Amino acid sequence: MREILEIISSVIGLTAMAIIIWGVVVAVVGFLKSEIARNTPENNFKTRKEIRQNLGGYLLLGLEVLIAADIIETVANPTTQEVLILASIVVMRTFISYFLDKEIKELK
Repeated sequence: MREILEIISSVIGLTAMAIIIWGVVVAVVGFLKSEIARNTPENNFKTRKEIRQNLGGYLLLGLEVLIAADIIETVANPTTQEVLILASIVVMRTFISYFLDKEIKELK
């Protein structure tokens, strides 16, 4: 059972990484398109703002999925050290998610 949970945790972690990487690729492509189009400065600002919002959304989703993977991994290996590591990871990722979400809302 432990091995199955570890595999599931790894798959979920890889999925989270794929989400984050995909978000970065989408952001870079969008940025390059806007730079090539050379719109007015106002349009470029609006486009960059939209790109940042989209990237922030991908990052938030990826972080949430990574937290789920960490929780499953801790269930598979419930040592005191693993629980402390999970708690610190969740606190850091929640902190990052909070401020990232706040910044995204400010951009809207």
